Amino acid sequence: MGEKEKGFGGKREGGGGNTGEDDVAFKVLFCGICHSDLHSIKNEWGMSRYPMVPGHEIVGIVTEVGNKVTKFKVGDKVGVGCLVGACHSCDNCNKSLENYCPKMIFTYGGKYYDGTMTYGGYSDSMVANEHYVVRIPDNLPLDASAPLLCAGITVYSPLKYYGLSEPGMHVGVVGLGGLGHVAVKFAKAFGAKVTVISTSPAKKKEATEHLGADSFLVSRDQEQMQAFMGTMDGIIDTVSAQHSLLPLIGLLKSHGKIIMVGAPDKPLELPVFPLLMGRKLIAGSCIGGMKETQEMIDFAGKHNIRADVEVIPMGYVNTAMERLAKADVRYRFVIDVENTLKKE
Repeated sequence: MGEKEKGFGGKREGGGGNTGEDDVAFKVLFCGICHSDLHSIKNEWGMSRYPMVPGHEIVGIVTEVGNKVTKFKVGDKVGVGCLVGACHSCDNCNKSLENYCPKMIFTYGGKYYDGTMTYGGYSDSMVANEHYVVRIPDNLPLDASAPLLCAGITVYSPLKYYGLSEPGMHVGVVGLGGLGHVAVKFAKAFGAKVTVISTSPAKKKEATEHLGADSFLVSRDQEQMQAFMGTMDGIIDTVSAQHSLLPLIGLLKSHGKIIMVGAPDKPLELPVFPLLMGRKLIAGSCIGGMKETQEMIDFAGKHNIRADVEVIPMGYVNTAMERLAKADVRYRFVIDVENTLKKE
């Protein structure tokens, strides 16, 4: 084990880990429920490890710091997202893209370099290396900022990387769930014209009046889809279920791009000819590195971007998972860990 590897990865979460010299320990106050938690619990991606403590949208208050920690102190508002470790020597790590490191360690369901399992934020405490801890802006409420550590960075990163953060861009957002609703907020804050694309006409008022989208497009309405053909610079596709890409490709301008951030458990059909006619692109994006994650949460603080959440007690988690499977949430469940974990 190299020295760089040895210094990262922290200790186990969920209580019981000693705080190392580079580690930050914090009391977990809130933890968001991500759709990937549901996939992982059910092993729908075929790589789950049990026993499992899910949760990678974790926020709380620092209780202890190691003697080499420089960025945090006791009492700070902090969070941990999807990562708790990486090699810090590969090309991706050198470019602050720990999220694409081949040796990336997920916050839960992964293994540290010493072989111990990682456990997530459905717990009362957390210990992580300071490199993987982000500072939460003072003006953001902790419950509504927790989902930004996964959902927020998942949409912020591709908007930036694929050039859709420039003012005046026309950005489509497919799906108005946990990812989609924050994608609308970030795109609007960047100065984009935003169109929500949904199968549900009932979400139009919510999308335009509450979230501030400029327009709403029912994907099953051929007349509406035809009216928007060739008008969008890019589309953020947040849908995790099977769906057709062909109608979405038609919405793009030449050189337009569809960025997949949802993760369907079955392959989607890819029609190639429509991509050729317009030099269009279908791409993917997965969360973001730690530098960009801090940049995202600071941007959210500056523009007062927060997730719309339904705060639940720990005892409601199983019911929340059932509702999440039916897309019955507006728009993110967040567990009130501090006030309910020990009482139930």
